[in-house]
Amino acid sequence: MRLVIQRVTHASVTIDGREAGRIEQGFLVLIGVEQEDTREIADKMLKKMLNLRIFSDENGKTNLSLRDVNGALLLVSQFTLCADCRKGNRPSFVHAGPPEQAKELYEYMVEYCKASGVTTEQGEFGTDMKVELLNDGPFTILLDSREIC
Repeated sequence: MRLVIQRVTHASVTIDGREAGRIEQGFLVLIGVEQEDTREIADKMLKKMLNLRIFSDENGKTNLSLRDVNGALLLVSQFTLCADCRKGNRPSFVHAGPPEQAKELYEYMVEYCKASGVTTEQGEFGTDMKVELLNDGPFTILLDSREIC
């Protein structure tokens, strides 16, 4: 599993001209599910994400978490994060989780975040989405389950 976490001042996702989700300060999180991913892996990744201290405190130090700043989440599925670009110029997606598994884990992650008490918005699995954001910093973190779990 790969999560690209972008600290944003605002972000939104639009599907067919309809705004599906919008947040102000918080994280835009792009989620790539791979074949070997499980709920247990998702739990570890989400716990790490929700506790990242990447917001500035009163001294300008990145010492505050999403909850500390009353931030929100915008979760967007993105299977292209599972691309393997080692050979040739055309990415391979053989490691991406099959759609049924990926959708189930994505929806599980959305519900986990909502249950954690953090305001959570989302994209729509398997659709063509337009994502807009203002990256704050820019501050972008890549979490890879092979390194975390």
